[in-house]
Amino acid sequence: MRGARTLAAVTSVSALLLAACGAEESSGRGVTLTLVAYDSFPVTGTPLNDALAEFTAGTGIDVNVATAGDTGTMVTKAVLTAGNPEGDVMWGVDNTFLSAATDGGIFDGEPQAVDFGDVCLNYDIAWFESRGLAPPETLDDLLLPEYSGLLVVEDPAQSSVGLAFLLATIVHAGSDGWQRYWEGLRANDVAIEASWDEAYYEVFTAGGGSVKSRPLVVSYGSSPPADVVFSDPPRTTSNIGVIADTCFRQTEYAGVLRGGAHGKEAKQLVDFLLSERFQRELPLTLYVYPIDPAVALPAVFVQFAVVPP
Repeated sequence: MRGARTLAAVTSVSALLLAACGAEESSGRGVTLTLVAYDSFPVTGTPLNDALAEFTAGTGIDVNVATAGDTGTMVTKAVLTAGNPEGDVMWGVDNTFLSAATDGGIFDGEPQAVDFGDVCLNYDIAWFESRGLAPPETLDDLLLPEYSGLLVVEDPAQSSVGLAFLLATIVHAGSDGWQRYWEGLRANDVAIEASWDEAYYEVFTAGGGSVKSRPLVVSYGSSPPADVVFSDPPRTTSNIGVIADTCFRQTEYAGVLRGGAHGKEAKQLVDFLLSERFQRELPLTLYVYPIDPAVALPAVFVQFAVVPP
């Protein structure tokens, strides 16, 4: 009887240990996921990263953020490695590049919309006021001689912001007229930079960069709240104006990359990216609107962001 009890006890302990190991494996502990994102997605040190740390604490799944250039560059790399991806989940493919991503077979299943915003012409309020020049109000105004040499845009082959602006001009000028429109922009000395970071932070006069030569830039309707939040010394008004007649609605997506080693855990991460905990950090980190309309927006975002009709 004693031997039987001992055998039963050993068997019970073994079963408990196996169950514990199974539970740990199913919880994702020991798994590290790579979240591939565009360059402006923060790698460390922001509330978004704090939210990802909470995801790790709750699931045991570690998350590393790997940036892969502007959106166009990121998608091109993913298409070239489709089925053998450099990460597990991709963040930030927008509606302008989505067909290239899906046609290239980079996702396992349908990607999920995670945020939206409006790509719009921005202008440096102080620059125009100091020269007594009214800012442009429409896309056609950019062809006028008084705005020659004032505009910087992003390369549509590399930048989702640049591609959104290109599409806005196609909608405006039509399929028969958009090329002539761009000939007019070139004749009016438009500058083209590879990425939003370069155009906004290096060339835009209100972007704080070293070059600071152009007071018109293609950016976002949410640039004004960012300008207020990051102002130094602090300001309660924005120096960034938005030309609402030029805007193009941009929606960003996230999805599981096809061929990754941790599909189940990657799906958990995508679900977390859609959660209130993560979504509420988007407005004051990436300066976009959460896709979930129930997520409360910060007061400074509501006050200063421009949403065109």
